[in-house]
Amino acid sequence: MIVTVASGKGGTGKTTVAVNLALTLAGDARPLFLDCDVEEPNAALFLHPKIEERREVGQLIPEVDPEKCTYCGRCAEVCQYSAIAVVAKKVLVFPELCHGCGSCTLNCPTGAISEVLDVMGTIERGWAGSVEFAQGTMDVGEAMAVPIIHQLKDWVIPAAPGERPVILDAPPGTACPVVESMRGADFVLLVTEPTPFGLHDMRLTVEVARDELHLPVGVVINRYGVGDEGVEEYCAAEGIPILMRLPLDRRIAEAYSEGRPLVEALPEYREQFAALWRRIEEEVENAD
Repeated sequence: MIVTVASGKGGTGKTTVAVNLALTLAGDARPLFLDCDVEEPNAALFLHPKIEERREVGQLIPEVDPEKCTYCGRCAEVCQYSAIAVVAKKVLVFPELCHGCGSCTLNCPTGAISEVLDVMGTIERGWAGSVEFAQGTMDVGEAMAVPIIHQLKDWVIPAAPGERPVILDAPPGTACPVVESMRGADFVLLVTEPTPFGLHDMRLTVEVARDELHLPVGVVINRYGVGDEGVEEYCAAEGIPILMRLPLDRRIAEAYSEGRPLVEALPEYREQFAALWRRIEEEVENAD
């Protein structure tokens, strides 16, 4: 089963929930954990994995052979992202705009365009105890995270047996990287906080996960006990189950600041995360 842990708002505790859920399942289940927040991956700070394999990733961008090019402009006409332009007797390629769709290569009448890899970052895999770990890291200055997340998923998820738990720690927000992290999941676990800001961004994420991708969703309320009742009221009105409530507890914050997983610093929470996984399994079964 594949579960994506997401949050519209950054800083709600998404990585905390994802990491501790994976550690709770560690052992015979041997869960697979993917840190898909490739702009700032931080799950490794808590899991301390031993990286065993690393590779460069990116996407194919056009390369023009001036000996074959007739400067007809067909490549620029078919590009939906303005990533290639023909100016007089010169073809300009803008890698930061290119989406790697291959239309220019396919439509070039003289076969003057080939494709070369534009490296955008790295993906890594290894083990943190009995948790298989993988993460992507986007190079500084790059603009698109989706190709890295897509290749990270393709690299490690197909090798995981179907009954094995797979947990994806998604980036914050609701943009394309989040959609790619959710795509193919069986369930989306939304981590929020009981504040107007947390509710606002969670509603946006529900629209993406449930209404657009048609995935079942559930909610974890972090820092429970502060703020207002807006999240509770919204979930009740929308029929969204609240699967766990984590209190505003100084001990949790101290463990987090020290890089200690919650279930190791405060073992009494381990059963709560085990119960959370059982609730997720029930929600997936009911959705089917």
